Amino acid sequence: MFEFPVLVGDIGGTNARFGVIDERGAVPRVLSHEPTKGHPDISAAIRASLEKGGNPTPRSAVLAIAGRVDAPSVQLTNASWVIEAERIGRDFGLSRVVVVNDYVPVAAGAAGIAPTDLSPIGEATDPGRGARLVLGPGTGFGAAALVPYEDRLAIVSTEAGHTDFGPVDDEDFEIWPGIERLDGRVTVEALLSGPGLSRLHAAVRRARAGGDGSQIDPAQITETGLSGEDPYAAEAIRLFGKYLGRVCGDLALTFLATGGVYIGGGIAPRILTALKAGSFRQSFEHKPPFAQMMRGIPTSVITVHDPALGGLAALASEGDRFIYHGQNWGS
Repeated sequence: MFEFPVLVGDIGGTNARFGVIDERGAVPRVLSHEPTKGHPDISAAIRASLEKGGNPTPRSAVLAIAGRVDAPSVQLTNASWVIEAERIGRDFGLSRVVVVNDYVPVAAGAAGIAPTDLSPIGEATDPGRGARLVLGPGTGFGAAALVPYEDRLAIVSTEAGHTDFGPVDDEDFEIWPGIERLDGRVTVEALLSGPGLSRLHAAVRRARAGGDGSQIDPAQITETGLSGEDPYAAEAIRLFGKYLGRVCGDLALTFLATGGVYIGGGIAPRILTALKAGSFRQSFEHKPPFAQMMRGIPTSVITVHDPALGGLAALASEGDRFIYHGQNWGS
């Protein structure tokens, strides 16, 4: 059980978003968004956010972080902060602090997400009663599954972004030699993330025009690709959608996610028109011998702002409904 008010936080590799839930069942009240590079540690960011939000006095906290939560001290995957539930609890005099992977609350939020907060891709719109899959490309790549278990819902967080990703068709083999390797690997996150979009653009430019492999900002690629100003950026976005569909399909098969696939993160909403017009859905469904099953699984982009905060509220107010792993500290 959480004592209210509850501090909630969605801590990514670039930004940390904080809010407070004043009472059980209440909607989170947003305090501020803090850049991770703008503060030496998470406690400094929390202090700044509480001050900007009128200095509320939370009694407990549930925080979602972009990293694997498997020890009392957790390093963010794409930022320098080290997260320790006990230290946060003592710094702010809290009775309980729970730290979870950042896709745990997104999965919790998917349990009751409204159709108006989704933009479907493809013709399938009727989710089944099975597992639901949430994932998203942003600064990194996160994924989790929401699995029915008797009268509760188990949330299975993953490190799917760090699995290997390889070429399949002739187009892939043409550009693969120009893709930057990280520690000798091409992973899902190496391509399906903000930095991944830059790598794809550089690889396309090298394959098509003999580019030098230099990379540009993913925001610029999105802008010039969607406008048609840069044909290499447009191709990179098309490939991004194709590969995202392929990975979504692989993970949907892994978890038998007949309850639907829900795509979050910062990139998908920005390229939604390209995802709908491109080969995302074709790549998602092309999973013989299970293509027929795949055609019945709906895929949607989450369009609500800060979906993790709603999921954190669900964890705080309806904690007994969910089974999940994380740091759990109490004074």
